[in-house]
Amino acid sequence: MSEWTSKKLREVIGHPIAGTRPAGGVNTETEGIPSLGGENILSDGGITFENLNRVPLAFYKSMPRGRLQPLDVLINKDGAQTGKVGLYKGDFLDACVNEHLFILRNNNGAIDQGFLFYSVLLPETQTKIARRITGSAQPGLNTTFVNAVDILVPVNSGEQRRIAKILSTLDETIEQTKALIAKYQEIKVGLMQDLFTRGVTPDGRLRPTRDQAPHLYKKSPLGWIPKEWKFGVLDGFSDIHNNLRKPISAEVRETMHGEYPYYGPTGILDYINEFLVEGEFCLIGEDGDHFLKFVEWPMTILVRGRFNVNNHAHILSGRNGATTRWLHAFFLNRDITFHLTRQGAGRFKLNKAALKNLPICVPDPAEQYEILDRIEAAQSSIEAQNRQLDKLRQQKHGLMHDLLTGRVRVKVDESKESSA
Repeated sequence: MSEWTSKKLREVIGHPIAGTRPAGGVNTETEGIPSLGGENILSDGGITFENLNRVPLAFYKSMPRGRLQPLDVLINKDGAQTGKVGLYKGDFLDACVNEHLFILRNNNGAIDQGFLFYSVLLPETQTKIARRITGSAQPGLNTTFVNAVDILVPVNSGEQRRIAKILSTLDETIEQTKALIAKYQEIKVGLMQDLFTRGVTPDGRLRPTRDQAPHLYKKSPLGWIPKEWKFGVLDGFSDIHNNLRKPISAEVRETMHGEYPYYGPTGILDYINEFLVEGEFCLIGEDGDHFLKFVEWPMTILVRGRFNVNNHAHILSGRNGATTRWLHAFFLNRDITFHLTRQGAGRFKLNKAALKNLPICVPDPAEQYEILDRIEAAQSSIEAQNRQLDKLRQQKHGLMHDLLTGRVRVKVDESKESSA
């Protein structure tokens, strides 16, 4: 490690640079120059420009400090997310930071900005920064944190750039994978919209739209549906097995961490030893605040095998031509919140009577299976990319530790460096 040295951040960046904002504040509707704040820095080191505030051009020109330059390293200086770090890549012609961010900018040629970013992002460095956070009501960093936080730096600037390039290339692959996941999710949403309104014909094709072939559709309380589909209320297409539910009691809690999953209204709560139910069922939450955020927490899950379920989830199985898989998929793709009743303290409930009266449409079983298989294939593609994303993130975590501590060295082409 003789070719590496430990340096305080102060030695390589000087003073952290803070920004400011106009008196009276700004908002996303303000016209002018983009102004980044703590909300724009992501926990994984990325930067988001959603809900981007702006400052008037005249104010930007009058700012004594806080104007952004490409490859500035940004660190959140206060609030709940103190210490989050991001790399600004020059996304705008002009931009600045507000008073909630520090700019870490090399001013003496001692360090490559990309290497600086990954060094500050390194978990070991983040731990050091966390130790410098002061205040309880409003935690934050002051400018002196750079005097106490040190990082390892290769003396060879080419090695710094090479390490930053390797990690940034991996970051680009991660971003491409995230974009691919988002694309697959959009495709799935469109596919499901088509499948749940048009279905598929016996030869496996999507039905023409109603505009193209109005004679193939009939009107229902759920909108226009294919003529072949049945329509009714859930009570006619499902059995409700709520007598199998088991409340969470002291005895139940004592038996947790066992063999079989224990389900609640938003998924697996824990495991308990004795199994209560066996088979394939659709579970749908009965009450709780999760109804208001069903995008993040699906209010329904499909379970198979042996499991337990508490008294906050209804237990359903399909009948009269409706498969249990169809019930689950139908709940996932229909907004049923307007069937909920409000309880005290803003809580919502889907009682059994309301559940039985939920409107539902049902194709014949063969068409159900075709629709569901296509949806599951789309979901499998998303899950495969999510697994790849997890793998890349683990790879990045390992590479950061190896490359930024000198544990694994990189080769540098001296001829290219000398001519650069």
